[in-house]
Amino acid sequence: MDPLLYARHGAESHSGHTTTNTAAASTSPDGSMGMDTHMSMMAIFQNSMSTSLFSTKWTPTNAGAYAGTCIFLIILAVIFRGLLAFKSWQELRWLDKEMNRRYVVVNGKAPLAENLSRDSLGKAAVLSENGVEENVVIVQRRTGSHARPWRLSVDPVRAAIDTVVAGVGYLLMLAVMSMNVGYFLSVLGGTFLGSLLVGRFISSTEH
Repeated sequence: MDPLLYARHGAESHSGHTTTNTAAASTSPDGSMGMDTHMSMMAIFQNSMSTSLFSTKWTPTNAGAYAGTCIFLIILAVIFRGLLAFKSWQELRWLDKEMNRRYVVVNGKAPLAENLSRDSLGKAAVLSENGVEENVVIVQRRTGSHARPWRLSVDPVRAAIDTVVAGVGYLLMLAVMSMNVGYFLSVLGGTFLGSLLVGRFISSTEH
């Protein structure tokens, strides 16, 4: 056999083998190596001013556009805290409206009157109508462990508020997942500012 032909054949075989090994090293049969590389790249913060937000069309092209995007995220985070405060206030309003009840004690029911008068939320009063006076106890409950009834005037509104809160929260999460330092700090700054303004109105269950 011609030595030059043999050398060329050996080089081609060696080159093909090397290419195959390189491909195998970069992508394992189950794709785990490629996934690990992708995850390691996504877990690194970066400070690029051309990081897209929500869409490739929303990509800052200069420092001014990047600053405007950061300001938008701050405002969005403040709005998110405001929505949580509004939801907490609305829930308390609905609860007070549902749990405010009045019980009138009729004649001949002294044991019931005594039980109601011992209630810490019970208030004794006198009801007068057409010259007839009756002793009554007004009971007001603001807490309860039982399930609240479904109401057309309440539950659709609650569902709409929850949907808006979830949508804004997911948008903020996507901004943080971009791993851009400016976007991340903007979300934190907006959260701080929002809590500073309306945090006292947010119940502990909404945090």
